[in-house]
Amino acid sequence: MKLETLSLSQNEGIARVTIERSQAMNALNAQVLKDFHQLLDEIQKSKNIRVVILTGSGEKAFVAGADIKEIDQLQGTQAFEFAKSGQSLFSRIESLAQPVIAAVNGFALGGGLELALACDFILASEKAKFGLPECTLGIIPGFGGTARLPRRVGQGMAREMAYSGNFYSSAEALQMGLVNHIYPDAQLMVEVEKLASTLASRAPLALAKIKNSMLQGYELDLRQALDLEAKLFSECFGTNDQKEGTKAFIEKRKAQFKGN
Repeated sequence: MKLETLSLSQNEGIARVTIERSQAMNALNAQVLKDFHQLLDEIQKSKNIRVVILTGSGEKAFVAGADIKEIDQLQGTQAFEFAKSGQSLFSRIESLAQPVIAAVNGFALGGGLELALACDFILASEKAKFGLPECTLGIIPGFGGTARLPRRVGQGMAREMAYSGNFYSSAEALQMGLVNHIYPDAQLMVEVEKLASTLASRAPLALAKIKNSMLQGYELDLRQALDLEAKLFSECFGTNDQKEGTKAFIEKRKAQFKGN
C-alpha cells in the first residue's frame, strides 16, 4: 500500500513501519495520524504479520514530537479533537494482537515518546534522547504521556520528566526502566530484527492472549486479574497451536505455529 508519510516492508511475518518525514524530524501531524489508522486497518486484517516494528527515517529522530507549526493553529475544540485522535491511534497500537517494538533511533520527544510508550518494547540506540518537553511550550502531553509514563517508570520519574521538560539519554532511560535495551547505533536494527524474529517464531494466539491478559489485568485488582488469566489460559486449549506446541515438545523439535 502507498501512504504519504509511512512506509511498510514485510519479511517472514515481521512488518517494519517507518515514519517518512525525516525533513521534519518525523514530527506527527494530521496526515501521519490518518496514514497510521489506515495502516493499522491493514495490519489488523493480515493473517501473516506476527510482529510489528516502528521506527523513524533518517539518522536524527524516531519522532521529535507533534508538528509545532500545525498545533500552533489549534483552538480549544480543535486541540481536544487532535488529542483524542492521537490517543485513539496510540490505543489501537497498544491493543494490537501482535507485539509491537519501538526502534528508537534518535529523538523520541513529546508525541514520539508517547508513541513509543504505546509499544510493547522500546529498544534504543546509544544516541537516543527521550523527553516530554510540552511544558516548555505552555501545553501538556496530549497523546497519553501523563497516563502511560507513570505506569512505565513510576510517578516520581514521570513527574520529573513532565514537569522539567528535560531530555534524558538512552542510558538514563534504561536505568529508569523506560527502555528495555540500548545498543550502538549501527547495531540497533540488527538487534530489533533479532528480537522480532524470536517473537515471530512463538505461538501468535498465545502472545496475543498474554498481551491481552497483561493489558487488561493491569487495571484490575489481583483476584480479577487472576480470573482473567485463567479464562485466557483455558482458551488456548484445543487450538492447533497448543496441539502443535505440545507435540513438538514431546518430539523434541521446533514447533511450527500457524496462528489458529
